[in-house]
Amino acid sequence: MNFTATRSTGKRVLAAAAIASLTAIGLAACSGSGSGSDKVGVSLIVKTTTNPYFVSMEDAAKADAAKAGVNLTLAAGKQDGDVATQVQAIESAIGRGDKGILITPNGPGVQNAIDKARKAGLYVIALDTVPTPPSSVDITFATDNFAAGEAIGKWTAAQLNGKAADIAMLDLFNTQVVSVDLNRDQGFLKGMGIAVPDSSKNGSEAKSGSYTGGTGGSYTIAGHQPTNGDAADGRTAMETILAKDPNVNVVYTINEPAAYGAYQALQAAGKAKGTILVSIDGGCTGVSQVKSGIIGATSQQYPSKMASLGMEAIVKLAKTGQKPKTTNGLDFYNTGSQLVTNTAVPGLKSITPDAASSICWGK
Repeated sequence: MNFTATRSTGKRVLAAAAIASLTAIGLAACSGSGSGSDKVGVSLIVKTTTNPYFVSMEDAAKADAAKAGVNLTLAAGKQDGDVATQVQAIESAIGRGDKGILITPNGPGVQNAIDKARKAGLYVIALDTVPTPPSSVDITFATDNFAAGEAIGKWTAAQLNGKAADIAMLDLFNTQVVSVDLNRDQGFLKGMGIAVPDSSKNGSEAKSGSYTGGTGGSYTIAGHQPTNGDAADGRTAMETILAKDPNVNVVYTINEPAAYGAYQALQAAGKAKGTILVSIDGGCTGVSQVKSGIIGATSQQYPSKMASLGMEAIVKLAKTGQKPKTTNGLDFYNTGSQLVTNTAVPGLKSITPDAASSICWGK
């Protein structure tokens, strides 16, 4: 998850976005293991190619497929949450006789198609987003999003140093439930020391009370608003909350595009200075925004690593029959995350924006 038009790689993103949603990019003369080729056929189906987070997955998959002699087909939703296009891409992978599918699922609406693919013998690996239940795919390679959220929550509580917190929660969706949305939101609240009584949905926490993170203090939840992981929607979400509660001084955001949109709204309202803005992704632009002070802290994750590990797993399965294993104690393979900030907190491990810039997107 993610940055949009503000990234320095905007030209690459625009070029990727121009690809039709289901245009196959063949890395060999034919596509799919069922086409008469002895090469392994793999489909990578991402949420959208308007987001460089997912473009980095495509870049990693293309490079790895070329090295491994894989017939790779790329597909993407038209936007985050586009289920229909992803379902069509899964159907196409089944029809080609692909060996496996790597997918960043756009919500539970794709699950029936995934079930169909697995019954047809395809090995399905989720990337970035752990589906519910996790057993609905063969394995997931993803960030521990709860831990990533918890890290920025702890950092935020430390910055408040006992000051009252008026918190805006800029989530992903309000129309569907996906694990990445729940885990980041609720991880942040846990890091702040705010109880979440119902882990199955966002917004179940008490609207006011005391937080126990850092030195502790009082809090108010100004509201939850969806951003669709998008800068423009992030700005709208922030404007909506500010209209109801102009005293917001803490802003949690699902990802860095949403964070930048929130920053624009805060800046326009004369509230950017003095407001703690945190996020999750650690993309190259997001890291630079931490360095410049736009974002106070972010949790960096590694989408290129997710795609590379997924590609490696399918190739190894095809050649040896060996299946990948989950991380001990988790129901997915954890690809890791690191807190990125200019302001280190004693006892909370972090790296500087300069260090993070050399590994953004897992390059």
